[in-house]
Amino acid sequence: MIFSHISDTHLGFLQYHSEEREEDVYLAFNQAIDTSIKDHVDFVIFAGDVFHVPNPSGKAIVTLANALKRLRQSNIESFFVLGEHDISRIRATPVPFVYHNLDFSKYIGRGKPVFYKDVLIMGFDKRRRSEIHTFESDFAAADATVRDHRGHKILVLHQGISEINKFAGEINSTELPKNFTYYAMGHLHEQELKRYPHLGGPLAYPGSIEMTSSETIKETQKGFYQVDISRAEASPNWIKLDTRPQMSVRTSIDNLPDEINALSEKIKTCSRKPIVEIKITGEAESGFVHGQIAKLSDITLRCFWKHIASEQANGSVFMERPAKIEEEMHKIARDILGSVELASFAINELLPLLTKGNTEEAVHAINENYIQFKKGVGNATVS
Repeated sequence: MIFSHISDTHLGFLQYHSEEREEDVYLAFNQAIDTSIKDHVDFVIFAGDVFHVPNPSGKAIVTLANALKRLRQSNIESFFVLGEHDISRIRATPVPFVYHNLDFSKYIGRGKPVFYKDVLIMGFDKRRRSEIHTFESDFAAADATVRDHRGHKILVLHQGISEINKFAGEINSTELPKNFTYYAMGHLHEQELKRYPHLGGPLAYPGSIEMTSSETIKETQKGFYQVDISRAEASPNWIKLDTRPQMSVRTSIDNLPDEINALSEKIKTCSRKPIVEIKITGEAESGFVHGQIAKLSDITLRCFWKHIASEQANGSVFMERPAKIEEEMHKIARDILGSVELASFAINELLPLLTKGNTEEAVHAINENYIQFKKGVGNATVS
């Protein structure tokens, strides 16, 4: 028996206000669905952030509906939990529930076991940091529920594991229930596969199916897992998707013409126009730079360039963009706010709402966070 583990599809994501980038997401998603059908998987798990926003466009809604329809026509069942992008703080009914109600897919986000043949599947929706403490009793109950089940036991979560990413992490792997044979994770956009001795099976993040705004321009691979559970141990196999190439290079102004020529040759091998970022050091006249960059305009979807300084006046090395922008944002927020919890709230919860223009939900989030803060102060004891 084989199943597909797909996560962070972010259907409806529109980068650079570009219809091509929105279509890239749909192409990657349909690749994952078509590959799953071609490989005759038994079922599909969607581990959260199905949509990019809680109120997705009609095109995103129809794209998912058509994909689920194709799965059902091939007798492939599917199961899903909700990520933070799927959940509105104001609207009571998330859009993905429509597919559950129409029996296109099965919602499993409330921690109740469902069975597919001899496989037990259990999931939990994304919980904010202020709610993480509620996992303790739920995980204990989950462990007790699945302990005596003889077949495979799959736990589906949309949460960050601290040992994998200390800034986006919300729980430790040691807090997870121990009796599952596969941990189908979502939330982190990079592919990860871990085997912890204290867990009953592998813990896997397939990563997002396409690059999103939370990631820097870089050469990377995107995909999903197909997991073989025909034996006692779950065996995940990562399947690479054909996504739009992205390239980031750093060069001096003197070497810029050579770098442009090298990029032009590299781009000829690409199946789609890539997104390119060029970081330039040294004194440069903008007219000269624009003239060189213009040579790439017809063969790239987007081409960005930035002038960066090699060193600051004090001699310290200056990086135009940190290697992991999410980590740098957390560091800055922590330094300004003086609190890891507040920094996490600002970056993980408040910022995504504000960047999407959801001011009403942002105000609601602030009020909720303040209420939780007051409860914490009220429960605090002086020693």
